[in-house]
Amino acid sequence: MICLGQKKKRWKRQGRKGSTFSSRYMLMEKDTTLPEEKTARAKDRRGHRRRFRSRFRSWRSYPLFKLLAVLGPGLIAANAGNDAGGIATFSTSGASYGYNLLWALAIAGFCLAIVQEMCARMGVVTSKGLADLIREQFGVRWTVLAMLALLVANTGVTVSEFLGIRASVQVLSGDINTPFVYIIVPLSGLIIWWLVTKGSYRRVEKIFLLMSLGFLAYVPAAFASRPDWGHVVHQLFLPQVAGNTSYMSGYLLTVVALVGTTISPYMQFFIQSSVADKGVRIDEYVYTQIDVYSGTIFAVIIAGFVIITTGATLFPNHPVNTAIDAARALEHFAGPFSSLLFGVGLFGASLLAAAVLPLSTAYGICEAFGFERGVSRSFSEAPAFQSIFTGLIILGVLITLIPGLPIIQVLVILQDLNAAMLPILLIFIILLVNNRRLMGKHVNGLTFNIISWATVILITALVLLFLFSAIFIKS
Repeated sequence: MICLGQKKKRWKRQGRKGSTFSSRYMLMEKDTTLPEEKTARAKDRRGHRRRFRSRFRSWRSYPLFKLLAVLGPGLIAANAGNDAGGIATFSTSGASYGYNLLWALAIAGFCLAIVQEMCARMGVVTSKGLADLIREQFGVRWTVLAMLALLVANTGVTVSEFLGIRASVQVLSGDINTPFVYIIVPLSGLIIWWLVTKGSYRRVEKIFLLMSLGFLAYVPAAFASRPDWGHVVHQLFLPQVAGNTSYMSGYLLTVVALVGTTISPYMQFFIQSSVADKGVRIDEYVYTQIDVYSGTIFAVIIAGFVIITTGATLFPNHPVNTAIDAARALEHFAGPFSSLLFGVGLFGASLLAAAVLPLSTAYGICEAFGFERGVSRSFSEAPAFQSIFTGLIILGVLITLIPGLPIIQVLVILQDLNAAMLPILLIFIILLVNNRRLMGKHVNGLTFNIISWATVILITALVLLFLFSAIFIKS
């Protein structure tokens, strides 16, 4: 057995050879600080921490600090529409109808701001998610209807994200029949499932988000394409809607899809839950409103530039039938790199949403019915949650792998499905936000109620009109 003195000698010898541990030990031996000095230093450190906390509390009272603290949910939720389905819909709008659908985008964006503000307000006042409130206030039967609408809409959007992954592979390879689709799409689904269930998704989320920023290229691309800005403004405020029955049927299809991708149902569940989780106080709600409105304006501007760019470069001789056609709109800005820019942006946006959609759907439905939920739970612990999450990914991959699928057309139709489910959820939102027992003095005013009910009526009328034209009017 080696005695303590021998150990000290060995440590000192090792210290002369550069041992970090022995150096620390020797420094400890040489520490001759008096107890009074140590006590004084400790008091100084505590005083410094108290002063820092005091300054931090005073900083929190600054408006800019409050704005940065609550910023995020509105911006993310509004821009979620600029995913694979959104880009396909906006590109089709510009390539097929020029600037003639900018009015529909402006109205849809205005309605989006109103709806998201109502959901954010409910999140602040009640500190609960939308699914929770629907179950508590309407009971299980009506909750089944609401969650069925959410499941149908989110299934369609999830499929559209995997179609976006397939389209990005086609763009990057320059071949719509590339066999790489059958490797990369299933591999992407497996990676998404693994990242989320293993809790590693947050580490790569920022990478996907940065990749999706490639769509910002549509802003300079719109100016590079040299559109007639006077004509753009004229079509925004005084659109010319005329044509034969076939034209009008396609026009209605695109209008409904544009509304469906702009005011997607899952956005409302996301923003309310996010605001509730942040614990925003009612006296700070004005900053949440800024977040909601600024996020909506930003998303609509990006969507508008997509329509302007494709309208200036592709309309009327180059309809968007494939994702490669949509990438062509960036040629005036990016030249030979247009396909790379569009493909990488589409791939990142699709991966990001393909992870978020199944996860938010599983959380929303399990929250509504009180099922166990959580990515860290096994299948035996949370069977409903794991089944919904995994099932949506598998379904999205399988549908995407169908050979010869017309991706752009399917993406637009899936946004129509989104719009068809939207009025059901909007009715629940309006009834909840006008419940004085829940919201107190923060219920809707007359103006908001008129706009919100008009939105429900308008979307319902558009969906019914589109179905009527699709079924009974022949080209």
